[in-house]
Amino acid sequence: MSKSKLEYIWLDGYKPTQNMRSKTKVEDNFSGKLEDCPTWSFDGSSTKQASGGASDCLLKPVAIYPDPARENGYLVMTEVLNADGTPHETNGRATIEDDDNDFWFGFEQEYFIMDKDTQLPLGFPIGGYPGPQGMYYCSVGGRHTHGRSFVEEHADLCIAAGLNFEGINQEVASGQWEYQLFAKGAKKAGDEIWVSRYLLDRLTEQYGYYIEYHPKPVKGDWNGSGMHANFSNTVLRTCGSQETYEKICEAFRPVVDEHMAVYGEFNDERLTGLHETAHVSDFSYGISDRGASIRIPIITVEKGWKGWLEDRRPASNGDPYKIAGRIIKTVKSANIS
Repeated sequence: MSKSKLEYIWLDGYKPTQNMRSKTKVEDNFSGKLEDCPTWSFDGSSTKQASGGASDCLLKPVAIYPDPARENGYLVMTEVLNADGTPHETNGRATIEDDDNDFWFGFEQEYFIMDKDTQLPLGFPIGGYPGPQGMYYCSVGGRHTHGRSFVEEHADLCIAAGLNFEGINQEVASGQWEYQLFAKGAKKAGDEIWVSRYLLDRLTEQYGYYIEYHPKPVKGDWNGSGMHANFSNTVLRTCGSQETYEKICEAFRPVVDEHMAVYGEFNDERLTGLHETAHVSDFSYGISDRGASIRIPIITVEKGWKGWLEDRRPASNGDPYKIAGRIIKTVKSANIS
């Protein structure tokens, strides 16, 4: 008889920023298939998702990946359900209106690697600052590059887990990095970002690090951390019309507040109008404009207005489920088919 470790991962009820939780279920002779992952329960009163008098919440498996760090192990992404089987109020995934996977998302996850002892980003001296940003972005060499072995190991774990991992690069501040994931289907894109974050956070336990997802953890003249959302649907991928692109972009203008509400806590500290950002209360779009709210990639224009858009406003600590869900709702409101 063989035994497999299934790591059930879910999002808790903390507001406005949910945290990942996980626990291990051991199964005999497990097939490795999602349909054979049983629904499980947990104590919701310990995660701000239930009261002590009726504490059971359910974990519904929605995606499964091999666990690259465990023999016969699997990573199981789950949705939280109420005891009666309905989606819990904290379940952002269940609100996504993309059952046909028409929407494709590519998220660019930025983050800072923090030293657990100094509680500073890698490369930051105690009591001071490293050299100003400029030499860190995509740098090579030990003077300006910090954490590469950790970042490479995380990339290897994501690839081994079967995530559609597309790249890594050092960002503009010391100890700041980015990776990219792409998926056809909004729910799948969210699943893969959360599992990649799980692997990232778990890996820090071996290094004496922790990950800081705060969009502006270092005050001063430094870029913050975002999670740019590249998105398309059939219309954007095939329309061939500048007018259609502009109409879709304009649909975002009257709902800035609704987007900011789910784009991440403390995002106003990052979206100041400086450091390649639009101001949190403004809305703009432009071709190849990294200071706009939504950037129209130059390759989209060169291909005859067939491609995708990039919403540059989501913060690094945002929930990809809620971000994707809000973007889909706004694009659909443009009523273009």
